[in-house]
Amino acid sequence: MFISFITYIVVVLHLQCALADTNGMDMSMDGAMSLASGSMLPYLHFTSGDNVLFLGWVPKSAGAMVGTCIGLFMLALVERWVAACRAVMEAHWSKRAQMLQSNTMNENETSASVKIKRTSPPFIPAHDVSRGVLHIAQTTLGFLFMLTVMTFQVGFIFAIVTGLGVGEMLFGRYGSAAHLS
Repeated sequence: MFISFITYIVVVLHLQCALADTNGMDMSMDGAMSLASGSMLPYLHFTSGDNVLFLGWVPKSAGAMVGTCIGLFMLALVERWVAACRAVMEAHWSKRAQMLQSNTMNENETSASVKIKRTSPPFIPAHDVSRGVLHIAQTTLGFLFMLTVMTFQVGFIFAIVTGLGVGEMLFGRYGSAAHLS
């Protein structure tokens, strides 16, 4: 009796799996994905009409494509600027934390002969909250770039990569110089 019940369950599950691909859904990955306002091509292309981050941002003309590429280029410059600002501020915060830590150790030496050795800088709200905000901004821009690249539109990808490269040329030296000083 128990074996026939198990056999029945296996047959029913197998039948459901066999009928699952005939439920009216097209799960083919060969063509374009149908969206509310157009379609998304699953391969690299130069055609217009892809959604860029929002449903309302769908460049359909050549001018709109150029404007979108310029906007993405500028956004990539902003991302590299935020990265340079973050690197400069990290160097500044590190020096400030060392000064505060040495001042604290000097005060402790005069009041008692207890030595405190710290492996990490102290939590300073002005530094750490600002660090978190800059990291949020940089990560958000990175995710926006990722979503834009996922449209597979070559013009968008080229604008982002070029903007990141130009931004690194313009602002990268500030971040590397901050770590050297």
